[in-house]
Amino acid sequence: MTIWLPHVADRPGPRYRAIADALAEDIRLGRVQPGMRLPTHRDLAWKLGLTVGTVTRAYAEAERRGLIAGEVGRGTYVRGAAPADIAMSYPAVEAPLIDLSLNFPVIPGHQQELAAALHRLAQRNDLGELLPYQPLAGRPGDRAAGARWIARSGLDLPPGQVAVTAGGQHGILVCLAAVAASGDTVLVENLTYPGVKAAAALLGIRLAGVAIDADGLVPAALAAACRATGAKAVYCMPTLHNPTAAVMPAERRRAIAEVAAGHGIPVIEDDCYGFLVPDAPPPIMALGIAEGLFITTMSKCMAAGQRIGYVAATPARLERVSQAIRAVSWMASPLAAAIATGWILDGTAERMVAERRAEAAARQTMVEAALPAARTERAATSYHAWLRLPEGWSAEELVAEARRRGVAVTPPSAFAVTRQAAPDAIRICYGAAADRGELAKGLAILTALLAERPGSAGSVV
Repeated sequence: MTIWLPHVADRPGPRYRAIADALAEDIRLGRVQPGMRLPTHRDLAWKLGLTVGTVTRAYAEAERRGLIAGEVGRGTYVRGAAPADIAMSYPAVEAPLIDLSLNFPVIPGHQQELAAALHRLAQRNDLGELLPYQPLAGRPGDRAAGARWIARSGLDLPPGQVAVTAGGQHGILVCLAAVAASGDTVLVENLTYPGVKAAAALLGIRLAGVAIDADGLVPAALAAACRATGAKAVYCMPTLHNPTAAVMPAERRRAIAEVAAGHGIPVIEDDCYGFLVPDAPPPIMALGIAEGLFITTMSKCMAAGQRIGYVAATPARLERVSQAIRAVSWMASPLAAAIATGWILDGTAERMVAERRAEAAARQTMVEAALPAARTERAATSYHAWLRLPEGWSAEELVAEARRRGVAVTPPSAFAVTRQAAPDAIRICYGAAADRGELAKGLAILTALLAERPGSAGSVV
């Protein structure tokens, strides 16, 4: 049993970051050895007197830095990097860190739109009606706006099949809770969104990775995993998969739907980036072959702080989603939902999408010009690129050295369901950079680093 307990009381900043900083220091000083198993989220939260969510965020930050790796069902382990490598990973840098590790919307702000929306909200005669408890799935008008937004993707459903959630991560959590119980297995791409790993760990759900190729989930591999695991559902991201940015073609979506239907399991479809690809094939749920749960969010096309999303499902499954919403938060914020509804109905949301898509395309052009290997097979506008590293480079080495030089990128361990699934590749996000100038600086640093002989960076003192 592990005995690691970080000392965070005297560390400045948010508690989650203090835990990650303490872990980095303990690794550097040899107090924690590679391969050591760390406490579970719940155990560490109890010992530190913090929430499980804080510890989950701390472990996610440590995984983003390349310090640890988590495997669903086995635990969280310190990565096998040498102490010298860890020591070089996070010294203070002279220039502010250029963070290309987080998938933010690519245009900061929209303060004027928010100010106008709040002003309009303040003038409403029914403002007081937003303050009491609301229906679990949301107010009828907000559900109707959600159905209208979802219809843009090619999935046309009545408002009664839509629930309002507190963002995409909340949507993932309640969808998992609606299809599986603690100890059950849910299938995911063998490289998957880290938030799914965190939500599954919180619920006690096991994740099993399924092989992917340039088109997404491999149908034969999915069928084999269904037979081998008795899985209750499959979660996937067909449009702009995170992290590879792949867009699943129509024929592959149909094949996945047929496999899922044949094994009697629902498909949880995360469409958080679908607004960036207006010509994407229709959602898997729209095919009408397999039962589906469709998740989208306004956070990526409006603002991360908006925290409003939508889940679409069959009436029976939506009832389970609603009960999960009740257990987690009772309801999404009616105030935030009212703002999102107003923007959907008056065209502001559509204009935001156009602006973000245009800026994302411009930044993607910059990334692909600097790093041609980051170009995807299908030229779809994205917020992120998946860069497979030149032979000789390890992802851990590159992520650590890039950070030392002032650029943060995401290591593959953040997405891998098992250790074996983590290739030598990194995710580069465009939106977190304050502007194109900062992005250009970050790309220049990465380009120079990749031009060096692998391993030479570690000899720098």
